[in-house]
Amino acid sequence: MLRSCIILVTTFGASVSGWASDRAQVVETYSDIAEAAYSDSLTMARQLQAAVDSLIASPSESTLDAARSAWLAARDPYMQTEVYRFGNPIVDDWEGKVNAWPLDEGLIDYVAAGYFGAGENELAELNVIASPRFALSGREIEADVITAELLSDVLQEAGENEANVATGYHAIEFLLWGQDLTSNAPGAGQRPYSDFVVGEGCTGDNCDRRAEYLNVATDLLVSDLEWIAAQWTDGGAARSAITTDPDAGLAAILTGMGNLSYGEMAGQRVKLGLILNDPEEEHDCFSDNTPNSHFHDVLGIQNVYRGQYKRIDGSVVSGASLRNAISEVDPNLANTLDHEISETLQAADALRARAADGMSYDMMLQVGNDEGKALINSLIDGLVAQSRSIERASAALDLAGVVLEADDTLEGAGDVFQ
Repeated sequence: MLRSCIILVTTFGASVSGWASDRAQVVETYSDIAEAAYSDSLTMARQLQAAVDSLIASPSESTLDAARSAWLAARDPYMQTEVYRFGNPIVDDWEGKVNAWPLDEGLIDYVAAGYFGAGENELAELNVIASPRFALSGREIEADVITAELLSDVLQEAGENEANVATGYHAIEFLLWGQDLTSNAPGAGQRPYSDFVVGEGCTGDNCDRRAEYLNVATDLLVSDLEWIAAQWTDGGAARSAITTDPDAGLAAILTGMGNLSYGEMAGQRVKLGLILNDPEEEHDCFSDNTPNSHFHDVLGIQNVYRGQYKRIDGSVVSGASLRNAISEVDPNLANTLDHEISETLQAADALRARAADGMSYDMMLQVGNDEGKALINSLIDGLVAQSRSIERASAALDLAGVVLEADDTLEGAGDVFQ
């Protein structure tokens, strides 16, 4: 979630004559990739749903491991869709249901003593799983049965607090892993499978309600992804909005790439955690999947830039690309941005490799970890560099309405968007 001020980047005029058909093809490719990536995300969410059903029906180490593996696999295609945020209002209005972060997990379930969130959010230790009745904004809430309406309409952003996240990938992640209380050694959350055993053998109390919550949250994720996937099919609202005016479509593409690169990733997801040395600021903090999510975010940017996406079945969606469009007016800039995105992707992959080799992301964030700091700063530098080129691309294409957002955590990064 970006928390920053808006700065206008370019206010240039109409498109270069003779470009309408080419630009239209670029926007069609962009829409085709969105349709494929959201469809893949839905497919993997359904596989997660099946794994969660198995866990609830027969809790064991193996069914919990399988559900966790399914969650991790579901993240890969979804993170490649994040480049569609910021430039597409339909996506922005919807996205908080599925990927809002960070969350005060004590809203959902039990947390360790001394949980940091309690002083900042009155619902940070509500623990709805243990609370079939509770007060919210002066009214009594009946929560004997955990329903989709309870999660979506009552708890999600309750009290207009963005930390009250009750739905989506991260709520499910917390339920599958529990809090990650280890920051000085490898190791994600250690929730036992017995937290889902109904009756004798239940740990953590309220195992029936925990299973019910997990089931409802996973079903909601699937239904939310069904909705957004439909918006990108032929005649869907998101596809129609982006393809009606090719110039506006290109502006939306650059807006999404630039905001994800700069304020969202370089600032809020990466730099902020390094400034605070706080593992709670890592994006997939319960599962220690953060480096992989960062990688797939950058891969999504590359997909859109190059006009090519590899689907989960191995097939490839491709067509006219933003890189093609920029090459027509400034080949050097097109090559530079392509190289910068590749370098950023390598920096993100280096984080994945080091995490796989034993240095988890929360360890990289620790004070005094110079190697971890260098790895993280390399990713930040790459994201900032490509953001500068995205700004130049909007000018080269003579586009109006490209708006990128600044971020306080990146002060001193060269005042990129001014």
